[in-house]
Amino acid sequence: MNGNIVGKVPIGECKATVVYMSGYLPGAASEKSPILSPVPVRLSAAVHGGDSWKDVCGGGCGFAMAISEKGKLITWGSTDDEGQSYVASGKHGETPEPFPLPTEAPVVQASSGWAHCAVVTETGEAFTWGWKECIPSKDPVGKQQSGSSEQGDIGWDIFGCSVVIFLLLMDMVTFSIVIVSPASQGSNAASGTTLQNENQKVGEESVKRRRVSTAKDETEGHTSGGDFFATTPSLVSVGLGVRITSVATGGRHTLALSDLGQIWGWGYGGEGQLGLGSRIKMVSSPHLIPCLESIGSGKERSFILHQGGTTTTSAQASREPGLYIKAISCGGRHSAAITDAGGLITFGWGLYGQCGHGNTNDQLRPMAVSEVKSVRMESVAAGLWHTICISSDGKVYAFGGNQFGQLGTGTDHAEILPRLLDGQNLEGKHAKAVSCGARHSAVLAVVLTRRN
Repeated sequence: MNGNIVGKVPIGECKATVVYMSGYLPGAASEKSPILSPVPVRLSAAVHGGDSWKDVCGGGCGFAMAISEKGKLITWGSTDDEGQSYVASGKHGETPEPFPLPTEAPVVQASSGWAHCAVVTETGEAFTWGWKECIPSKDPVGKQQSGSSEQGDIGWDIFGCSVVIFLLLMDMVTFSIVIVSPASQGSNAASGTTLQNENQKVGEESVKRRRVSTAKDETEGHTSGGDFFATTPSLVSVGLGVRITSVATGGRHTLALSDLGQIWGWGYGGEGQLGLGSRIKMVSSPHLIPCLESIGSGKERSFILHQGGTTTTSAQASREPGLYIKAISCGGRHSAAITDAGGLITFGWGLYGQCGHGNTNDQLRPMAVSEVKSVRMESVAAGLWHTICISSDGKVYAFGGNQFGQLGTGTDHAEILPRLLDGQNLEGKHAKAVSCGARHSAVLAVVLTRRN
């Protein structure tokens, strides 16, 4: 539920930058009433000394995030009765305040999901906090092994290590932890069922007393009994020497883009939003998502991309999909990416057509959107049920659910294939950036001037 901006959007000569807010930010409004018209957000005295606004961040449920010119992460807008959102925001209400991070490095990008957050620093480090199921363990998984699985028959050999599965139905007092080790892979189905049954009573009791973990609890691990929330940002490790350039947060999953153009993912993957080729419920370690796989070497090197469940070489495709990923976005339960060649890739939940493949099926592996294979895409944003893209020539394409008009097509009809928006409001405009909320979209565009 966020977007991305490829490069900087020029704002021209100005004396100061201003952030405006609107919508539901209960801690910033009188009596928690919705803010119906944009109002300016002022930095607090503790931040303002020689500082100013630099960027606003996507996501946030009941709170807002932004970045100051000096690289501080600023949060505000929540209230103490908002539960996890209040803690995720750093308990910052009416007054925007710096969020405490375990590093002095300036923040360059940030994103927030329903109740978890992620930031990237100037040094290429990423930190996450919030729902513990969205916080990865220290050991990344660099390569997926063969095998795929469906819900209820999870391929434990994918990781070659112990897997912890969280099955959590919020407010349904059903919580179980299943742990399967490599040594027991010969009887995964039986052992998984046994462990699940044995832990059922423990899980049901623990979910009744959801509470925020203390600093002491957090040092003891991220999966203990009733602790579902981590207040202290944790460093994300995706391999020695790998720098993270951007992050994207969905409902319960997270993607990170490295400086090598690779995507790493973790969190909930029940609809395929982690691109594993399966409906694995929980990925506790960052794994490399095979959006683009290389075969051969040197001049004979070509790249393949999953299309319609098959593997197609770049020589067979009408246009080479690309060599690396340059942009990422997470929706509620689906994901999207843009390659260096402008190819659009989607995967995950497809019930409303938000993957753009002409159907409403879940897409369990990264798949090129063939409908726009001749269009060079520059940026993408994903919402709860929809996706918006911008092409290199400033055109806007939309697809997915449209119950609230979030596609901007002039109707409330869903689109299962990317549709070019050609309404009168976009005539003479060149779209530069896009952002999606759960049920809305926003596009930044410049007005084209005609030359006589």
